[in-house]
Order: sequence, then structure tokens, then C-alpha cells
Amino acid sequence: MAESFGSDAERYDRARPAYPRELVDRIVAASAGTDVLDVGCGTGIEARQFRAAGCRVLGIDPDARMAGFARRSGLDVEVAKFEDWEPAGRTFDAVVAGQAWHWVDPVAGPAKAARVLRPGGLLAVFAHVFQPPAEVAEAFSAACRRVLPGLPFAAESRPAAEIYDVMFTGFADAIAKAAGFGAPDRWRFEWERTYTRDEWLDFLPTTGGLTRLPPAELAEVLTDVGAAVDELGGSFVLPYTTLAVVAHTA
Repeated sequence: MAESFGSDAERYDRARPAYPRELVDRIVAASAGTDVLDVGCGTGIEARQFRAAGCRVLGIDPDARMAGFARRSGLDVEVAKFEDWEPAGRTFDAVVAGQAWHWVDPVAGPAKAARVLRPGGLLAVFAHVFQPPAEVAEAFSAACRRVLPGLPFAAESRPAAEIYDVMFTGFADAIAKAAGFGAPDRWRFEWERTYTRDEWLDFLPTTGGLTRLPPAELAEVLTDVGAAVDELGGSFVLPYTTLAVVAHTA
């Protein structure tokens, strides 16, 4: 699944949200310099934000299609899994990972980050948490149970905030156990975005559970979700929380 997002890189880049400016600025301010390594950079969404903030960014992504899209926006990207990537003696002031650290080995990842960070360097991993309105979420779940009954996420009923809290607690614990890092800190940023029906249906196919779905089954899910958004008047406000775990090299 980690390498399925490049099946429609253009849609991914168009539909996936950027990160709060406050998060980017805070990472830049906490870093000792401006050389940034972006792990799992995808199409370059956060890499472009760090570049706009004055950083020099090198991206790494295992999907050549995503890397190719990012390069077309002028980013320097190397195709590899972070655990296998060869730094060739290069070091960085910050290692960042947006919506990607859960694909990285929890032991090898922090250890690799510590090796490529300069003294006082910053590891920052972050992701968006969101929960659509109940009517939209229920339509999506019902459609997935019907179309994708064998997949675990079709039966997932826990709130997104709970799932991500467990995930980020695990990130923090793994970083704390890794040699070379001080105690990790956790940040959170609250914001919101209004989605029209078309915008939400453009976004959904970029999510992990749907990236490999055949067109007919995907259309069935989107039809049901679209009807639920129509019932809300054709749009809705989606609250976002962007979570981050950060730690400096000791």
C-alpha cells in the first residue's frame, strides 16, 4: 500500500492538504540550519513548503512516480526506502516526515535519522487527523463494508483521534528509545477546511484504503459518499488536527 499512492500522483498532489504554516515555521525555527531531508516526500507537498520557508530540501520516496512528480516542481528527490537509502556522507539539520513515518520501520527509522542529523539536529514527524461529519463517515463505512468486506479498515470504528494518538505515542516511544535523541516533544495544531462535494470525492481516492480499488468499486463508494454530502447541502467544514512528534539529537 505504501507504494500505491503514485497511481494518480496528480490527484494526490491536488487533493491532499498542505501543512499549517505554523508547523513549518516552528520546525524551521527549532532547526540549527536550513538543510532538510524529507522522508516519504511523495509529490513534494511539505517539501515545497519548507523550500518556500528558505530551506534546501532533499526528498526521498520509494515510489518513482511520486518522485517524478516532485522533481517536476524543481525538487531534488532520490528513489529509495529510508531504511535502505544511502546518505553517502551527507548530513542534515532536520529530518522531516509528513504523513509517512508509519511506513518507516520503528527501530531502523529513528536510528537512521540520528545518523544523518548534525549535532543539535531535529527529527520532526507529523500527520493530519480528521473525522468527517457523522453522516459522511457513516455513508463511507457502509459502502466500504458492502464493497470491501474483507479489509480491516472497512470494519474500523474507533475515532480517528484515538487511532492517531496511539500511533504518535508509539512514534514518541520509539524515538525516545533510539540512541542519539533527547526526550521527544509533541505538538498539535488545530485548523479547518471547507470541502465541497467534488473536493471531498477528489480527496477520498488518495487515502490508503482506496488507492488500489478497481474503478467500479471505487465509483460505488464515491456515489454513496457524494449522496451523503449532498444531504448536507453540498459541502461541509472539516476540522483538522495536525500532530507532530519532534526530538533533537543529543
